[in-house]
Amino acid sequence: MPLVLTVLPLFGSGFVPTDSMPVWLQWFAQYQPFTPFIETTRGLLLGTPLGWNPVFAIGWCLVIVAASYGWSRALYERKSVH
Repeated sequence: MPLVLTVLPLFGSGFVPTDSMPVWLQWFAQYQPFTPFIETTRGLLLGTPLGWNPVFAIGWCLVIVAASYGWSRALYERKSVH
């Protein structure tokens, strides 16, 4: 699992613009969790318009927290029963 999180930013907009990627990778790069964070940080540092990127970044945070909570609850319930 950590390897996926290490490689995932490489498929985002952190190193190259998503417009220069193949079509199938553009779709993935635009909707993966790291792209809104990268674009929000870039916009804040460079003073460019942020658009909806901060909202999507917060949304991804909420999704990741909810999924992590659900997964940890399921593991806890499974281990506490036995």
